[in-house]
Amino acid sequence: MPLYEHVMIARQDLSNAQAESLVEHFGTVLADNGGNVVDSEYWGVKTMAYKINKNRKGHYAFLKTDAPAGAVQEMERLMRLHEDVMRVLTIKVDEHAEGPSAQMQKRDEREGRRERR
Repeated sequence: MPLYEHVMIARQDLSNAQAESLVEHFGTVLADNGGNVVDSEYWGVKTMAYKINKNRKGHYAFLKTDAPAGAVQEMERLMRLHEDVMRVLTIKVDEHAEGPSAQMQKRDEREGRRERR
Protein backbone atom coordinates (compact mmCIF):
# COMPACT_ATOMS: atom_id res chain seq x y z
CA MET A 1 0.00 0.00 0.00
CA PRO A 2 1.13 3.59 -0.58
CA LEU A 3 2.66 5.59 2.27
CA TYR A 4 1.36 9.04 3.19
CA GLU A 5 2.17 11.83 5.62
CA HIS A 6 -0.57 14.18 6.85
CA VAL A 7 -0.37 17.45 8.76
CA MET A 8 -3.58 18.75 10.30
CA ILE A 9 -4.29 22.11 11.95
CA ALA A 10 -7.20 22.26 14.38
CA ARG A 11 -8.79 25.32 16.01
CA GLN A 12 -6.91 26.96 18.86
CA ASP A 13 -9.84 26.98 21.31
CA LEU A 14 -9.85 23.18 21.59
CA SER A 15 -8.20 21.52 24.58
CA ASN A 16 -5.15 19.32 24.09
CA ALA A 17 -7.22 16.22 24.80
CA GLN A 18 -9.82 17.21 22.19
CA ALA A 19 -7.12 17.83 19.57
CA GLU A 20 -5.52 14.44 20.28
CA SER A 21 -8.93 12.74 20.11
CA LEU A 22 -9.37 14.22 16.62
CA VAL A 23 -6.18 12.43 15.56
CA GLU A 24 -7.49 9.17 17.03
CA HIS A 25 -10.86 9.67 15.33
CA PHE A 26 -9.31 10.11 11.90
CA GLY A 27 -7.04 7.14 12.57
CA THR A 28 -10.10 4.96 13.12
CA VAL A 29 -11.64 6.30 9.90
CA LEU A 30 -8.53 5.14 8.07
CA ALA A 31 -8.61 1.75 9.82
CA ASP A 32 -12.26 1.26 8.87
CA ASN A 33 -11.36 1.77 5.22
CA GLY A 34 -8.44 -0.67 5.13
CA GLY A 35 -5.50 1.51 6.15
CA ASN A 36 -3.52 1.97 9.33
CA VAL A 37 -1.68 4.75 11.15
CA VAL A 38 2.01 3.90 11.40
CA ASP A 39 2.85 6.79 13.73
CA SER A 40 1.17 9.94 14.99
CA GLU A 41 2.61 13.00 16.71
CA TYR A 42 0.83 15.85 18.45
CA TRP A 43 2.98 18.96 17.95
CA GLY A 44 0.95 21.24 20.23
CA VAL A 45 -0.32 24.77 19.78
CA LYS A 46 1.80 26.81 17.37
CA THR A 47 1.53 30.32 15.97
CA MET A 48 0.69 30.43 12.28
CA ALA A 49 2.26 32.77 9.72
CA TYR A 50 -1.14 34.24 8.85
CA LYS A 51 -4.68 34.15 10.18
CA ILE A 52 -6.97 31.30 9.15
CA ASN A 53 -10.64 31.79 9.98
CA LYS A 54 -9.69 34.60 12.41
CA ASN A 55 -7.32 32.29 14.32
CA ARG A 56 -3.66 33.17 14.95
CA LYS A 57 -2.76 29.80 16.52
CA GLY A 58 -3.70 26.19 15.96
CA HIS A 59 -3.19 22.66 17.25
CA TYR A 60 -0.82 20.84 14.90
CA ALA A 61 -0.84 17.06 14.43
CA PHE A 62 1.24 14.81 12.18
CA LEU A 63 0.27 11.35 10.93
CA LYS A 64 2.28 8.72 9.07
CA THR A 65 -0.08 6.31 7.35
CA ASP A 66 -0.05 3.19 5.21
CA ALA A 67 -3.38 3.14 3.40
CA PRO A 68 -5.03 2.71 0.01
CA ALA A 69 -5.92 5.87 -1.91
CA GLY A 70 -9.65 5.47 -1.26
CA ALA A 71 -9.15 5.44 2.50
CA VAL A 72 -7.00 8.57 2.35
CA GLN A 73 -9.57 10.37 0.20
CA GLU A 74 -12.34 9.48 2.66
CA MET A 75 -10.28 10.67 5.62
CA GLU A 76 -9.44 13.96 3.86
CA ARG A 77 -13.10 14.46 2.95
CA LEU A 78 -14.16 14.01 6.57
CA MET A 79 -11.35 16.30 7.78
CA ARG A 80 -12.47 19.06 5.44
CA LEU A 81 -16.08 18.69 6.62
CA HIS A 82 -15.16 18.70 10.33
CA GLU A 83 -15.73 22.11 11.89
CA ASP A 84 -12.69 21.93 14.19
CA VAL A 85 -10.16 21.22 11.41
CA MET A 86 -8.86 24.33 9.64
CA ARG A 87 -6.24 22.92 7.22
CA VAL A 88 -5.03 19.53 5.99
CA LEU A 89 -1.93 18.68 3.98
CA THR A 90 -1.34 15.18 2.59
CA ILE A 91 1.87 14.09 0.89
CA LYS A 92 2.63 10.72 -0.69
CA VAL A 93 6.12 9.51 0.27
CA ASP A 94 8.32 6.62 -0.84
CA GLU A 95 9.25 5.69 2.73
CA HIS A 96 8.70 7.03 6.23
CA ALA A 97 11.64 8.63 7.99
CA GLU A 98 12.83 6.81 11.09
CA GLY A 99 12.52 8.47 14.48
CA PRO A 100 10.66 11.65 15.43
CA SER A 101 9.92 14.41 12.95
CA ALA A 102 11.94 17.63 12.83
CA GLN A 103 9.28 19.39 14.92
CA MET A 104 9.70 16.92 17.79
CA GLN A 105 13.50 16.88 17.85
CA LYS A 106 15.38 19.20 20.16
CA ARG A 107 17.10 22.07 18.43
CA ASP A 108 20.63 20.83 19.22
CA GLU A 109 19.83 17.31 17.96
CA ARG A 110 18.91 18.44 14.46
CA GLU A 111 21.50 17.55 11.86
CA GLY A 112 22.52 19.52 8.82
CA ARG A 113 22.06 23.00 10.25
CA ARG A 114 24.74 25.56 9.85
CA GLU A 115 25.75 28.03 12.57
CA ARG A 116 24.30 31.51 12.55
CA ARG A 117 26.63 34.45 12.48
